Amino acid sequence: MSTRDANDVTPTVLKETYASFPTGVTALCAMVGDEPVGMTVGSFTAVSLEPPLVSMCIINSSATWPRLRTGGALGISVLGEDQAVAGQRLAARTGDRFDGVPWEAAPSGAVFVKGAVARLDCALHSELPAGDHLIALLTIRTAEHDPGARPLIFHRRTFRALAPDALDAAARESALAGALPDTP
Repeated sequence: MSTRDANDVTPTVLKETYASFPTGVTALCAMVGDEPVGMTVGSFTAVSLEPPLVSMCIINSSATWPRLRTGGALGISVLGEDQAVAGQRLAARTGDRFDGVPWEAAPSGAVFVKGAVARLDCALHSELPAGDHLIALLTIRTAEHDPGARPLIFHRRTFRALAPDALDAAARESALAGALPDTP
């Protein structure tokens, strides 16, 4: 393991360190005028059950966020393990991000990637400056998920699928033995 002191903590070191933590992959999309607008966001966090809130961290230089935030309704799609192409296209800096990405608009104007493992129809609650990003706090209006679907994971700058259910099997064995599974 590499340890750095405060003088060596550069943006490059931080990017490599942050890449050690796997995240889910979400698409944040809305209808703006007559067209879908969207982007891939990896920094998605459940915040509160009462009231229902989630947050997303968005880089300050984003040209997409200023357009999205005017849409009124924002759709969050948690992408499935077979949707890496959609994740890549929605992250593109140029071209039509929705080319080849099946999508649908809700009556609210939120846009969702078809086949996503979960969908949240949201409204912007507030924004908080956070260094080179902003934290968008969103109020959830509706939520749905597919309990059998598996999410797409982003780890070490690569899209990945979850490993087979080996951990689930170990958890079942521990539960049968009357113990909680060991967790780090």
